[in-house]
Amino acid sequence: MSVHTSGTAHRSRARVHLRTRLGAMGILLLSLSLSLSALIARPAHAADVPARGSAYMGMGVIPHDGQDGLPTPGDATQTEGVDVSSHQGNVAWSTLWSSGVKWAYVKATEGTYYTNPYFTQQYNGSYNVGMIRGAYHFATPDTTSGAAQANYFVNNGGGWSKDGKTLPGALDIEWNPYGAACYGKTQSAMVTWIRDFLNQYKARTGRDAVIYSATSWWTQCTGNYSGFASANPLWIARYASAVGTLPAGWSYYTMWQYTSSGPTVGDHNKFNGALDRVVALANG
Repeated sequence: MSVHTSGTAHRSRARVHLRTRLGAMGILLLSLSLSLSALIARPAHAADVPARGSAYMGMGVIPHDGQDGLPTPGDATQTEGVDVSSHQGNVAWSTLWSSGVKWAYVKATEGTYYTNPYFTQQYNGSYNVGMIRGAYHFATPDTTSGAAQANYFVNNGGGWSKDGKTLPGALDIEWNPYGAACYGKTQSAMVTWIRDFLNQYKARTGRDAVIYSATSWWTQCTGNYSGFASANPLWIARYASAVGTLPAGWSYYTMWQYTSSGPTVGDHNKFNGALDRVVALANG
């Protein structure tokens, strides 16, 4: 009787031990599963988001529109240009001029919180070598109003004068590098924000600003709104061998950003016309 009792007790303890181990394994597997789910669902770490002010024209084009080739060179009806920001630092403008670049846009501002520390060297340097140049503003519609950003832009380098060498300011409105692609705005609210910027810019300078954007962003975030096409020149971003479909309302582009050449040179662009048409846009 005692032997039987001992064996039964041993088997009972073994079963308890097994259940304990299985329970522990289950808890471990559940913990791993929850950890994996949390990792998958976790938003991008703050370290993955660039610092405010570091955005530049075309920052979102490569990941969204890709790059599948360059335009055929040697088109005499187009004029080469560049756009630069603080990423390029002090630019060797004479070298660019010698390579055939005849116009430039320089980032002046972003939101109502950032001015380009290299703006003076870039804006005046391009002018001094003979280029026709203008300034651009990187829009952040989630931070302040369109009118407030237009004022900030004009007050910090984005103005215009009829000297034959100054292009109208450009509104860079594209993918949000700091968060949601459309800055948390509905399509109608985005159109309203852009309209407020454009109206205030014209009130301050007398010129209609250039709109820089990509067709895919414009379609997603404005509903492919066509109402600005009659007044505002289009600067289309498309890193490809052709511009492709333009946003609604525009039957042609004024400028085309066709490639990004890296931090030392800036992005390259073609003006849709000979140099005299660049001068015409500058003069209004």
